[in-house]
Amino acid sequence: MSDATTTDLYEVTMAMSYLREGMTGPATFSLFVRDLPPGRGFLVAAGLETALDYLSGFRVGPEDVDAFALALHRPPRDLQPLLGLEFTGEVRAVPEGRIVLAGEPLLEVTAPLPQAQLVETYVLNQCSHQTVIASKAARCVLAAAGRPVVDFSLRRTHGTQAGFQAARLAAMVGFAGTSNVAAATAVGIPAVGTMAHSFVEAFATEEEAFRAFARAHPGPVTLLVDTYDTETGVRVAARVLRDLDCGPGSAVRLDSGDLGDLAARARSILDDADLPDVRIIASGGLDEYAVDDLVRSGVPIDTYAVGTRVGVSADAPYLDSAYKMVEYDGRPVMKLSSAKVTAPGPKQVYRRTGYTDVIRLADEQPPPEDGRPLLETVMRGGQRAGSRPTLDECRERFTADLGGLPPTARRIRDPIAPRATTSERLGALAADVRRRIEEQMSSADAQVPGPERSAPGSHRSVPR
Repeated sequence: MSDATTTDLYEVTMAMSYLREGMTGPATFSLFVRDLPPGRGFLVAAGLETALDYLSGFRVGPEDVDAFALALHRPPRDLQPLLGLEFTGEVRAVPEGRIVLAGEPLLEVTAPLPQAQLVETYVLNQCSHQTVIASKAARCVLAAAGRPVVDFSLRRTHGTQAGFQAARLAAMVGFAGTSNVAAATAVGIPAVGTMAHSFVEAFATEEEAFRAFARAHPGPVTLLVDTYDTETGVRVAARVLRDLDCGPGSAVRLDSGDLGDLAARARSILDDADLPDVRIIASGGLDEYAVDDLVRSGVPIDTYAVGTRVGVSADAPYLDSAYKMVEYDGRPVMKLSSAKVTAPGPKQVYRRTGYTDVIRLADEQPPPEDGRPLLETVMRGGQRAGSRPTLDECRERFTADLGGLPPTARRIRDPIAPRATTSERLGALAADVRRRIEEQMSSADAQVPGPERSAPGSHRSVPR
């Protein structure tokens, strides 16, 4: 089986129905986030590259047809219309690393309707997960206020692929390194790491452990000092580092307790031992909130290692994201469900100074003061429209966008997220489409015999 089967079952049933009805005209679907999670002032667009890899290789093969048939309890011959289906469409998207706001399309897919429908689940999954992780990591960089931040998340992310993505995305928004060797090697970022408490426990004394570690790893070393008593551990580490003359570039790591107080005590011990160049690394349940508190209190921590809470975006682990059809065969469409109304038509977002963004229809000609468009054509005819961007290019985009973000949106606590507005023409189209739908519903309702006609206050069932 291929990744084509990594989809929700209802995508398959809808695609089959479309093929049966001959509905293969071009459809445009828009992927966006309705509202930002609590405590967020912005999002960092991510996941596009994984989505494009999937789309460029998408093809329904014989084994996929068999899997669909098994899932639907139908003979494989019933699913034969799907055999050989490939993605031949176009994708317009916000490049990875750019900052986006609620309601703004991260990407728009235009393809024959069965294709555009069948790829929904995978594309939505990748963009949603990676955007939420990149956004969490970006907040850690802001909280650290220029101090290095490194990724220690692999052991508790929701799968190794998620761990790989967390390391790459963290590097994209400014992390200095990762403990994930596979990610460091593949992406070209520094691999970082120290030792575990088990290493210290394996030796008769803490000093034996530190000396053995330093002998095995010449040059700068980082010693974990809180296996037993932290202050004692720092003193032992100071003696070993001084005796072995490996102070400059080396560090001690604090992983538990009152990190602020312990960091102050450790700094004093190291300075008294004439080791001012030995750095202090802090880890252990950190996220942007903890880092922000420590930085604001002025503690002498040089590097922050963040793990679980960032790798799973613990306080906001998902996005209220959606992948909704906005046009089919030239006809603009929209959803009217309560609290989930969508806007019709393909769109473009224009970034203006101060993030006073405007969402317009894709074919609108905006005035010069509307700034630059965010969505770029990244796929045509089912193939990438350009080369894959480098990590440095993505990082440069993020840095540039972050520099223009209002300070109130950058706050770690109680940020105020900018809100995009919509153009008059988009608003008028939405009103026209709504009017057309409501007229059709009213006409259909009037044709239902009296006893079956919808009673006032009754609820229509709206399919997902």
